[in-house]
Amino acid sequence: MKTSEQSDWHKAVSASELADRRQAVVKPKGRQILVLQHGNQVFACDNRCPHEGHPLAKGVLDDECRLTCNWHNWKFDLVSGETIRGGDQLRRYPVRRTNGMIEVDLTEPPAAETRQAALTGLRTAFDEHDYTRLAREAARFEQAEGDFRELLIAAFDWAAAGLEDGTTHAHAAAPDWLALRSRLPEAQPADRLVPLVEILGHASWDALQQPGTFPLASGQADAFDADALTAAIEAEDEDAAIRLARAGLAEGGGALFRPVLERAALRHYQGFGHSVIYAFKTYQLLELLGPDAAPALLLPLVRSLCVGTREDLIPEFRAYAPALAAWDGTGTDMPNVDDFRGASVARCLDLIAGGSSDVDALYNVLMHAASDAMLYYDARFREQFDGPIGHNIDWLDFSHALTQLNASRMICGRQPKLWPAALLQAGCFLGRNAAFVDWDQDVGHWAVDEPDALFDGIFVGLLDHGQPTYIFVAHTLKLASALRAEIDHQPDAPWVPTALAALNRFVHEPAKQKHVRRSAHQAWSFVSGAG
Repeated sequence: MKTSEQSDWHKAVSASELADRRQAVVKPKGRQILVLQHGNQVFACDNRCPHEGHPLAKGVLDDECRLTCNWHNWKFDLVSGETIRGGDQLRRYPVRRTNGMIEVDLTEPPAAETRQAALTGLRTAFDEHDYTRLAREAARFEQAEGDFRELLIAAFDWAAAGLEDGTTHAHAAAPDWLALRSRLPEAQPADRLVPLVEILGHASWDALQQPGTFPLASGQADAFDADALTAAIEAEDEDAAIRLARAGLAEGGGALFRPVLERAALRHYQGFGHSVIYAFKTYQLLELLGPDAAPALLLPLVRSLCVGTREDLIPEFRAYAPALAAWDGTGTDMPNVDDFRGASVARCLDLIAGGSSDVDALYNVLMHAASDAMLYYDARFREQFDGPIGHNIDWLDFSHALTQLNASRMICGRQPKLWPAALLQAGCFLGRNAAFVDWDQDVGHWAVDEPDALFDGIFVGLLDHGQPTYIFVAHTLKLASALRAEIDHQPDAPWVPTALAALNRFVHEPAKQKHVRRSAHQAWSFVSGAG
């Protein structure tokens, strides 16, 4: 309980004036406080509705002391303090009568109390994907000197049981959002809030898009066993894999089984490159959020590795497994970027195997080839609506090749034995995308003279991107961040001009985010049994 020494009482309005007018808006310490009288009861609250800030003085107070904001019909019980209709809580202030004056106590609640209230409100907003309330609660948390890591750990923990397939691009984009936040000056707190709100909103959206809940297996194995975890993931035995991961967390933390998960991510051409990207990005995020985030981040990653689609098992990529098995690291016939133009999956894999003795040189050739293909993407496929589903090819099909190479370089730097899988999987991207490029188009105008200006423009633009879907924004951020990292690593690499031009074209010819006619046409053809 507050003592008188802790209170901060301010004169608001005379008791007689309030009795006549029934309400008054006062501004002690620059705040807008609404003082209301109902019978013998006096109430004080923020005049600005916690929804969008409209003046509650223009609202209606009924006989049961319920205050209604007339803009959006939010209702507040001034006796109990509960929000009857709407979301956020309305702040009320203690009042007292002293020498004919109504005084209000503006004492701030303890910061810990404010942070906990913000977390409670954030959970409600998260479960409803109330984007504006997510922003408000995150702002309250930050202003109460909260650690943003606590905010994000809570959100990813809430999301975990709502993600049937485990890790999503919400996790993958989060470290890049946080990197962007770290580059913003402390003097710009509103801008620094943007990355947090985008991470929270994306995680909320992904969790709500899947029906029901999907609890992660409870309990843990008696002891961590790396071989057993590898076998469980390969067998798609999610429950066993989760219990082994829990044992690993208890025995040594996420670092203990990081090598296992990285190997599992590259064991197959899995999830069209998602698995290797997710493995890299999840651990990158874990380093930023700290060990307390490990269960919320790593258990969904284990799930995603268990259930991820394994494209190397479908006919289009049937050459991958034999090529990986035949890899001997002795090939000295290094391909060049032009060799990959128009090459099939099998041909791409042969070309890569031919230069197997020098993985660093191969990596650079593949970065060049992937950038080349993206720069020459045939955007007519973005507009077509009457082709087969296999022709639903857009920018993200090309950008994944580059983000996969970035993730692979980082993982293979720790585990060089994984280079053959990583490089051959890059060949799968190149061969698959080969049919969807137009080598005759003029791309010279996409050349970039000032790389820093391009990257700065992209990152600043993301603070107010205006895009309706999280997924495309996440890919823009991830691609720009990956290329920034790769160019910083090798600023003079031969593929740099091509990669910059591809990125420039990508951000100025954004993906079509909804294919209405295509979806209807392909649905009709499928249901009617055509083709």
